[in-house]
Amino acid sequence: MEFTIRAANVDDCKDIERMIMELAECEKAIDEVKITKRDLEQDGFSKNPFFHGIIVEVPERHKTKEGHTKVGYALYFFSYSSFKGRAVFMEDLYVMPEFRGKGIGKALMSKVAQLGLAAGCQQLNFTVLDWNKPSLDFYFSQGCTDITAEKGYHYMCCKGEALEHLAQP
Repeated sequence: MEFTIRAANVDDCKDIERMIMELAECEKAIDEVKITKRDLEQDGFSKNPFFHGIIVEVPERHKTKEGHTKVGYALYFFSYSSFKGRAVFMEDLYVMPEFRGKGIGKALMSKVAQLGLAAGCQQLNFTVLDWNKPSLDFYFSQGCTDITAEKGYHYMCCKGEALEHLAQP
């Protein structure tokens, strides 16, 4: 299938928001999404962005029945490992269901890896739900490892009231 991958821009935020909602629905987490188009515009395209993104577009002749030509995306940001140095964290990798199995997900992940290597990163990190066997199989087939099983790490989160409480001196 013919497609192109390019850097996301502020005009893509409406489509990124749409695909985030599709991803959340797939992950059975629709109620957890609090992000808005405005948040994406501010957080991704300000002077000091919190994330970067890439978009997959297909030609008009392959657009969805709803008229979408933007059919996938990846969001990523740079981080740091005290053991390994520079790292890139892939927050999202999403391809609309009707476009899966056509090499788009692999191309998106490859592009994030390229961008990370160009920035001097030593590793690509991301999370995947334990029940998402097709994604797990795909990531393993790319040579990725499960550090939860390998090292015993747990990915932790502190949010809401717990975060507010933790922030108190």
